[in-house]
Amino acid sequence: MGEAPEPSSQASLAVLSKVELRVSCRHLLDRDTLNKSDPCVLLLMQSQGQWVEVDRSEVIKSNLNPVFAKIFTVDYYFEEVQKLRFEVYDSHGQAGVGTHDDDFLGGMECTVGQIVAQKRVTKPLFLKYGKFAGKSTITVISEEISGNNGYVELAFRAKKLDDKDLFSKSDPFLEIYRIDDDSSEQLVYRTEVVKNNLSPIWEPFKVSLNSLCSCDEKRKLRCVVWDYDSRGKHDFIGEFFTTFEEMQKAMGENKVQWECMNPKYKIKKRNYKNSGVVVLLDLKIHRVYSFLDYIMGGCQIHFTVAIDFTASNGDPRNSCSLHYINPYQPNEYLKALVAVGEICQDYDSDKKFSALGFGARIPPKYEVSHDFAINFNPDNDECEGIQGVVESYQSCLPKIQLYGPTNVAPIITKVARVAADEERTKEASQYFILLILTDGVVTDMADTREAIVRASYLPMSIIIVGVGNADFTDMQILDGDDGVLRSPRGEPVLRDIVQFVPFRDFKNASPTALAKCVLAEVPKQVVEYYSYKAFPPRCPQPHTPDSNLGSPQ
Repeated sequence: MGEAPEPSSQASLAVLSKVELRVSCRHLLDRDTLNKSDPCVLLLMQSQGQWVEVDRSEVIKSNLNPVFAKIFTVDYYFEEVQKLRFEVYDSHGQAGVGTHDDDFLGGMECTVGQIVAQKRVTKPLFLKYGKFAGKSTITVISEEISGNNGYVELAFRAKKLDDKDLFSKSDPFLEIYRIDDDSSEQLVYRTEVVKNNLSPIWEPFKVSLNSLCSCDEKRKLRCVVWDYDSRGKHDFIGEFFTTFEEMQKAMGENKVQWECMNPKYKIKKRNYKNSGVVVLLDLKIHRVYSFLDYIMGGCQIHFTVAIDFTASNGDPRNSCSLHYINPYQPNEYLKALVAVGEICQDYDSDKKFSALGFGARIPPKYEVSHDFAINFNPDNDECEGIQGVVESYQSCLPKIQLYGPTNVAPIITKVARVAADEERTKEASQYFILLILTDGVVTDMADTREAIVRASYLPMSIIIVGVGNADFTDMQILDGDDGVLRSPRGEPVLRDIVQFVPFRDFKNASPTALAKCVLAEVPKQVVEYYSYKAFPPRCPQPHTPDSNLGSPQ
């Protein structure tokens, strides 16, 4: 199969990790007259406006509720919108997949960000022209892999398995299921089939600890041995239950085997002992926490935008103003807001964003404010989605008087107070990104430096985008890339949390180029903060998956 499309050179420097995607379907359309559909899933990724096939799953015979063992792997970039498309086809063997329209069982589109933020996405499948594919749904579950780290490596073999075949020996394979809090089962791994062998040795494999037991080493695991059948009607040999904790203890004490039991035989056969023994040959574990560990553990990215309404922007009614609302093209403030906000929105479950303004006289008294809500609701400065921020911005422009000076310390302090409340929870539940859009060098530089030093001890990052053609040389002081930022008293920042870029550097680039640049450092900043505080990722909340997803048909 083809590899994922090569990312741009800029993005390739920022690649953080790879994400594993596991796919299952429910209630697929039955395209076969004499049997059930033989489904296969194709994964496509959008590259330069075109859908490119990245990989495809195995074909599962005669099954309308398949759980695919194939694990799709994609490079993950926080700073990009990565669009994916899943297409399900009824395979006809050598005729190939996707060669005829009547083989198409449905498709679904989403972004990588949506999957990793929600961890589990279930959506309906659509046929062409937006038509529902009956009750068909597709579920995609994400797990992170980080190079060679963050894995549990396991190796199993079996001895003296029951023989299920008349004229040859069984063809055994092993499945491991995680039992979730709602008693449903999630397929973790399915081994290869070892032909004609009652004492098979299966290939070693790697899974994330999160995938194996959802961070809970005492979580029950169900391990099932089957005799493979090419028609999909696999014969049950036996099962056993264990935990990851038990596996580790067993390796340490060299008691690394389990009796494989068939409950029906145990009831019917008086002298029944077992249907074979499964042996754990090897277990290796290495723990590291990454940005995706925190996101998949339920950490929310809270996004706040702060907009400069100082008089130097020019009268918004004048077409030369940086705040001029052109009906045909968004101004630089809107371009920067949407480019960054579209990335962040995938990581905020309620899709509500704080939107603030500074440097304007505001109604009703028209006093200068440096931290007002642009929706003019002092009790709730949040807007519904990025579109809500855009509408509040456009609505507030005629109601305010652009003034000055360019003071940003009050905005940083305001967001820092909320972040400080979050810090006191002592868990990795919320991280705050403050996007400041300004047309000039800040006036309160000393106070701003002090506020940034204070904020560097909190779950917070600051992005400053310089709009217009001002000389932003002095603003580079705030970005720690060229040296350690210090407060006026000489205290250094704990960590570099500020990224400054002039928008004019991206004027002729696509909107995504700005987002890539300013957001590329955020994942590292998130990990640095939680590592400093020694806060591990939270365990993901239990899901309520469809029942019977893992049952062989």
